[in-house]
Amino acid sequence: MITNPSSEFAIQFWGVRGSIPTPGNETARYGGNTSCIEMRVAGKRLIFDGGSGLHVLGRSLLKQMPLEAYMFFTHYHWDHIQGVPFFTPAFVRGNCFHIYGRVPDCQVSMKQHFMERVLHPNSPVPLDGKLEADLKFYEIQAGDVVKLNDITLETGPLNHPNGALGYRVTWQGHSVFYCTDTEHPSDRMDENVLHLAQNADVFIYDAMYTDEEYYHPKIPKMGWGHSTWQTGAKIAMAAGVKRYVVFHHEPTHDDNFLDKVAEELKAMFPNGLMAREGLIVDVMQHDA
Repeated sequence: MITNPSSEFAIQFWGVRGSIPTPGNETARYGGNTSCIEMRVAGKRLIFDGGSGLHVLGRSLLKQMPLEAYMFFTHYHWDHIQGVPFFTPAFVRGNCFHIYGRVPDCQVSMKQHFMERVLHPNSPVPLDGKLEADLKFYEIQAGDVVKLNDITLETGPLNHPNGALGYRVTWQGHSVFYCTDTEHPSDRMDENVLHLAQNADVFIYDAMYTDEEYYHPKIPKMGWGHSTWQTGAKIAMAAGVKRYVVFHHEPTHDDNFLDKVAEELKAMFPNGLMAREGLIVDVMQHDA
């Protein structure tokens, strides 16, 4: 579903894959870049996660500089940061990026954590003196609320190895909940996820596995920090979500596999969507 990209509240998907990039003919339609989405809200640009999709986003922004953007990280596993050293606008003077995230051990500042633990050790090129954009850092914890004028971002804890944050973005009564890299207790749905998903216009969810994969008797995926598209649909129904987006596709799930998931998804949740690179969703339009 490609809708009006000039909407005052729109989402664009730049990377939709989990774990590792998966380029190739078999993933061309859904895309092989790892997690990165952009929200354009009331004239502001919000970027969530910096997987390899961030490199593609950065190239598209070169014609729009100078620019200011707000970057929010769920966590710092490779598939959520590997595009950062290749984000060209960060190397250009005159640009400004506000960078938000959680510091896992709270022993250092967000700036030190990001530069010394996230960016520097994972960059193939020296970065000293080359990041010429104005970088501003903000440490946040689960439960914090961030206000950007009349845009509100609520945060919540997710169940993932080393921890992760979910983000609910609200503007003028419309909300998007970005919820990736999480799974639920064995006996119930996660109350934090249900709370942030409540009545959301768009629910973007880590649906890396199918139920059959997650509960496989010989090689189950329980405890790996990811969920299933069926669980996401159940949350969407329980929380009164308007549109549910299946996100963070498993690397071995090729286009044909995801086509089958899309068919089953429509039967279970008619307003369900499969995330694919280039998809633009108008948050203020309710019909999928």
